[in-house]
Amino acid sequence: MSYIDGFVLAVPTADKQKFIDHARTGDSVFMELGALRILECWGDDVPDGKLTDFRRAVKATGDETVVFSWIEWPDKATRDAAMEKMMADPRLSPEHNPMPFDGKRMIYGGFVPVVELGPAG
Repeated sequence: MSYIDGFVLAVPTADKQKFIDHARTGDSVFMELGALRILECWGDDVPDGKLTDFRRAVKATGDETVVFSWIEWPDKATRDAAMEKMMADPRLSPEHNPMPFDGKRMIYGGFVPVVELGPAG
């Protein structure tokens, strides 16, 4: 069964291209390490909620855009092995690929799919 890593972060809107470049570099490493699919989604219709919302979750300011991303892995074992290798990969070091956002405000987690719909294979 597949395994999903999900992320929500706030990126300075003026740094959209820097974020895209950062993501392409990092995502290519994830793909090399076994990821099946990666989506980096730039906020387009992210409304304010009454109690909570994406913007508040990452403390986004008025000059930031919320990004919602996920990585699909074939299984948790592949993901776990990739995470170990990623930590040592110099292509992902802050010196080589600095984050154009405040990583302390990023929320993330690993998820096991419980419902999956899509085209029949």
